[in-house]
Amino acid sequence: MQLTKFTDYGLRILLYLSPQRDELYTIAELADNLHVSQNHLVKIVHFMAKQHWLITTRGKGGGIRLAPETLNLPLGEIVRTLQNTPHIINCDNPACVLRPQCRLKGVLEAALEQFYASLNQHRFAEFALTSHHTIPIRLVE
Repeated sequence: MQLTKFTDYGLRILLYLSPQRDELYTIAELADNLHVSQNHLVKIVHFMAKQHWLITTRGKGGGIRLAPETLNLPLGEIVRTLQNTPHIINCDNPACVLRPQCRLKGVLEAALEQFYASLNQHRFAEFALTSHHTIPIRLVE
């Protein structure tokens, strides 16, 4: 299974914000430090804020930070939510003529559930970074 860019970037954002949980970052800072376009990040940050994984503050002095509860989330739940793909294959569009005799979809769906179950054995806190030593350092003005 291949993760979408949305999931990839979402996980990067969560990891990046995890060491400095009380520090606020702007979209521009995240984009610059993660080498991802601001347009992508706006959509992803908005989505994750709606999930209550991020806390966003508007206006001067505002920014984005990790919600403390996010650390306790199962990793599989985070990935499943970011992926937003209810089925691994779509037998309906276009309609598959093999569907009445096919058992492949069921096997693939079971494998996907095992993937998420395996990830759910871990909490996000296990992967939260403790420092930004390997990540570009922010310049203080």
